Formats: sequence, structure tokens, C-alpha cells
Amino acid sequence: RAVQEAKSGRVEFRLDRSNLVHAAIGKASFSETQLMENLSTLVGEIVKARPSDIKGQYIRGATLTSTMGPGIQVDVIPLLELGAQN
Repeated sequence: RAVQEAKSGRVEFRLDRSNLVHAAIGKASFSETQLMENLSTLVGEIVKARPSDIKGQYIRGATLTSTMGPGIQVDVIPLLELGAQN
């Protein structure tokens, strides 16, 4: 079952000690549409998993990067709106 889920594209994410989420959203061969869909799904799931007792802004910053490339800061407000659409 785990192998089938992995082949179908299931990705799990967890917070590390410093409350950072590291998750892959695609590969270089993916189209822009596929990457945007994966990103919106990831953000939507993170927002959905937010504990109800947390106050204030839940996602404070976001950075996209390739495996060995430099990180690019992403504006959080449009990212949250993207996740809300999902």
C-alpha cells in the first residue's frame, strides 16, 4: 500500500525543530500548472492542519528553492490566497 501511495504522488510533511516545513512540490520536468497545483495543495493542507488555539499569522514566510539552488523569497499573502482556493 505504501509503495502504491508513493507512486501516486503522496507526500508527507512535518515541522522540524525550528518550525520549518521542508517539502518537495515537483520536479524540473513538471509543467508550471502542475507545480502551481502542488504548491496550492501543500499550502492548503498546512493551513487546514493549523491548530485552533493558534492566534495570529500562521505562515510568516516562504522560500522556494531547487535542490542545490539559491532560495527565492515568496510573498506570503498571495501564497495564502492560493492555498485558500484549494
